[in-house]
Amino acid sequence: VDIVVRGEAENTVVDLAGCIKKRDSLKTVKGISFRSGREVVSTPKRPLIKDLDSLPFPNRKLVDSEYHCMVAGANVAPKKFTGIVSSRGCVHGCRFCSCTQFAENIWRPRSVGNTLEEMLLLKGEGYKQFMLVDDSFTLNPKRVIELCRGMRREKMDMEWICEGRVDNCPSEMLREMVAAGCKILYFGIESANQRILNYYNKRTTPQQSEDAVKKARRSGMDVIIGSFILGAPDETMEEILNTIEFAKKIPIDLPQFNILGAQPGNDLWEELVAKRFINEEEYWETGIEVSKLSLSSVSYDEIRRTVHEAFYRFVSRPSFLLKQTARTLRSNYRRNVIINSLGSLGEIREKARYVA
Repeated sequence: VDIVVRGEAENTVVDLAGCIKKRDSLKTVKGISFRSGREVVSTPKRPLIKDLDSLPFPNRKLVDSEYHCMVAGANVAPKKFTGIVSSRGCVHGCRFCSCTQFAENIWRPRSVGNTLEEMLLLKGEGYKQFMLVDDSFTLNPKRVIELCRGMRREKMDMEWICEGRVDNCPSEMLREMVAAGCKILYFGIESANQRILNYYNKRTTPQQSEDAVKKARRSGMDVIIGSFILGAPDETMEEILNTIEFAKKIPIDLPQFNILGAQPGNDLWEELVAKRFINEEEYWETGIEVSKLSLSSVSYDEIRRTVHEAFYRFVSRPSFLLKQTARTLRSNYRRNVIINSLGSLGEIREKARYVA
């Protein structure tokens, strides 16, 4: 690698291209690291882009491929699909997330008008579904409501997916999201144990998670997915099983069980490298699951086996199957997903057994 662009690339890469073309010194370009002989030189960081509305819309026609959104082996976005970023950054600082370092704990939204303009462009290009890949889409409920009402006013008639925090989801916002075409909502629940949530610096409670899921259910959301992280340092098997039982208790449609990993860029990585539990020269490309470092009373293999079995038991419960059948009968979206996934039932079955 000759040159690395650090942080947000839109302005840096333009300056870099101009620099290379003119054969100027790379040291004049902010926000890059490059080789100079045997040394690596890092120029001063480039400030975050303050006005996201100043950026042009991505030219998706340059992407010579289709992509979709898969959940447990099922293609939940089978129509013409893309991603949209309506805001950048997050202010919460969860220890397992690298967004904190990348976006400097600052949330920057695009204006509602600018976001709607891009959505209208997508509609004109034949897109039917999209995912809002914001780190904190629901941080400002008033903005979400304004955006959703704008989508209805413009008669977008598009289906979409997003993530949300359990401590910031008023019922009015959820109802507006459903009315504007939101079909799948991901909640980062993470754990049913307050001690573990505190360790993650999640700043939420299990009760908030339960309340948020119930409100989303009452709002008419088609699919609610709960994301969980297992395998924190010194987390016990009793706590892991408590989280799994909590996932069964709350009315989500699917759980997403993840095993905690330390990755370059997140606070957890920095902590474990500083304490010499991680050799960063060995794992800087891949990261490593924390439970592989012998910091927990539960081994990685045991957690992995427990997670696999938990997912399979979750989706094979008679009560779960009956509720899912009833919800599917009431939802055109869910029926379309099933019809489009019939060709891959074998894969879905395997995912149900082995996805973590």
